Amino acid sequence: MKKLKVGLIGFSIGGHVFHAPFIAENPDLELYKVTARKPEQQQMLAERYPDAIGVMSAEDIINDPEVDIVAIATSNDVHFSFAKAALEAGKHVVVEKPFTNYSAEADELIALAKEKNLVLSVHHNARFHSDFKTVKKVIESGRLGRVVNYEARYDRFRNFLRAGAWREENLPGSGIHYDLGAHLIDQALLVFGKPIAVFADLRIQRDGAKTIDDFEFILSYPGLKVSLKGQMLAKISTARYAVYGMSGCFVKWGVDPQEALLRDGVQPSQHLDWGKEDPAYQGTIAVLENGNDVEEKIESEWGTGQDFYKNIVSAIQGSEDLYIKPEQARDVIRILELAEQSWAEQRTISLEGELIS
Repeated sequence: MKKLKVGLIGFSIGGHVFHAPFIAENPDLELYKVTARKPEQQQMLAERYPDAIGVMSAEDIINDPEVDIVAIATSNDVHFSFAKAALEAGKHVVVEKPFTNYSAEADELIALAKEKNLVLSVHHNARFHSDFKTVKKVIESGRLGRVVNYEARYDRFRNFLRAGAWREENLPGSGIHYDLGAHLIDQALLVFGKPIAVFADLRIQRDGAKTIDDFEFILSYPGLKVSLKGQMLAKISTARYAVYGMSGCFVKWGVDPQEALLRDGVQPSQHLDWGKEDPAYQGTIAVLENGNDVEEKIESEWGTGQDFYKNIVSAIQGSEDLYIKPEQARDVIRILELAEQSWAEQRTISLEGELIS
């Protein structure tokens, strides 16, 4: 079958780290055109992907009849406008997370994709991370019994602001709650479904900061509390995941290894153990089983970032259901909106009547 040609809009970190390597190594895809405006981006593109065509504008990709898929790896402020233009031009579309800044924009894109019979998905790549895949497998095994507390977090340390970084400005869709929090919300919704209420604590902590750099979301379920946190002043990291159930708990440290390799320019095919965690980061399960206390390490699942674009191809070909549906990504945005409302009004927000899957 003819390769599907991908136009990648954005070749900063989002584009050259998280999208281009997996597109280029998918046998059913061709990294055809890439926006590369800065000299350093043009040089990187020429060195890593010499067959790709560098262009200066998104329109050069969206209006090209040869392009089958438009992948949008830009700042959040243009996700909606570029995705809408690409769908109107008859292209399948992949949008970097978070999907859009507002859920109403997401709804408009979903309706347009359905009208045009096009595949629309969002790059919630943390679903394919080794740490989350391991946690999800442990929960689904039932060894913890009924889960009553689920904690997930991103601990980072950067006590200064990055000059010129749009995420540091007080703009719609900026702040680490939209950036990192979107991952954690998507994972929680995937495992537990729709919560009944949300409460948020959103703070600006670093000197001179203009937007959220510390967050906590509490999603309430019948008999279950989900706590999702992120901060920029954690010099010593805590556990990435901690899950507590009636039969015991599972605690997981460390982060998925794929991003570090991608940032160093390593392609998936160049690493024999792609997605394999250091055994030192294996999580620990401690449970009461058959009246006995059991504590053991759980071998981590392998990270599989390449599965995202494999699924996109299969969905376009009609051989597989779309794994990350736009409605799911829209639900993440709606939770973020309600979280901001919760903090502004200093109250818990009920999700009764919310159309969340």
